[in-house]
Amino acid sequence: MIMNILLTTALLAAPPEAETPSSPSSVEEQRADIVKKGLTFLRNKGQDADGAISPRVGSGVTSLAITAGLRNGLKLNDPLVTRGLKYLESKIQTDGGIYASDRLRNYETCVAIMALAEANRVAGDGRYDTALKNAERFVRGLQIGAGDGIDKADPHFGGVGYSGKERPDLSNTAFLIEALHAVDTPSNDVALQRALLFVSRCQNLEGEGNDTQFADKVNDGGFYYVIPTEKIDPSTSERYTPNGGLRSYGSMTYAGFKSLVYSGLTKDDPRAKAALKWISQHYSVSKNPGQGLAGLFYYYNTLGSALEASGLDVITTPNGEQTWRADLVQQLAKSQRPDGSWVNENRQWFENDPRLCTAFALLSLAHAKGESK
Repeated sequence: MIMNILLTTALLAAPPEAETPSSPSSVEEQRADIVKKGLTFLRNKGQDADGAISPRVGSGVTSLAITAGLRNGLKLNDPLVTRGLKYLESKIQTDGGIYASDRLRNYETCVAIMALAEANRVAGDGRYDTALKNAERFVRGLQIGAGDGIDKADPHFGGVGYSGKERPDLSNTAFLIEALHAVDTPSNDVALQRALLFVSRCQNLEGEGNDTQFADKVNDGGFYYVIPTEKIDPSTSERYTPNGGLRSYGSMTYAGFKSLVYSGLTKDDPRAKAALKWISQHYSVSKNPGQGLAGLFYYYNTLGSALEASGLDVITTPNGEQTWRADLVQQLAKSQRPDGSWVNENRQWFENDPRLCTAFALLSLAHAKGESK
């Protein structure tokens, strides 16, 4: 669903870094050039003979890379795509899931759904219809719901974790929502609306779907990763505020905002307004706000996918209007390595792996292509 959102009110915050303007044509040329280099890296240096990319962490990186390649214009007969799809096909399980690791069943199946749905779109022949139907049924079954004896009042209701029904988190729930969106699930679908309950409880926003103890402690409209059910000791972690709240940060706020869009919320919903206010106050393409360099390339993907989904071309910040596509392309052009890859100097969440970072960078660049639809 496209939200035609215009941010026109100047918001009080520390100014973000200044961005260097470029003409749309030069930005697109630059984007196409760094995409080509990134895809060449994955094809020639990033992929094993069996089609896998970074298989030591499961099948997820392969799915991300294949999705990125297809969204950036690769055909099904490109060796990167052909080998990658063959590898993913080998990971289709009898339960319908598509995964290499039992610990990552939800995450890996969700990103595989995105890859196979993209392949279906390019092929136009429905070759993966059966696999997608079975995989969709599988991830729906992993979502925490009434069938598990859990009431809607439970803060974990509607969420999902890495492998399923363990402690849910916003990242995995956002991947579930995106996977369902990839197979054209309507926004009023019961699984999406259940997920929306969980997503809303991950937002620092009092009185708008968040009925947990954390709703009013920060109240800045941003999102956080998990909803703790244990007693909070603010001195034990930087993710807590002194009053026992949960700090908002960039990648989760974009993931949450995108989830609101895919769940059918309009620009007038207070949750969407609050999320966009946080985004405008903390806009950056050089860091993951609230996390610094940690998870930076994951952040780039959530930023690009969320803003493309919203239909927003310009972010109005206290430092003026920022054209996010140009900003993102220029930042990634500066940080691309000579071999075409990207890597994070911060090792957290496996982003010391250039294959993972390159897949995330290419996904974000696919979202930065052209004008919003």
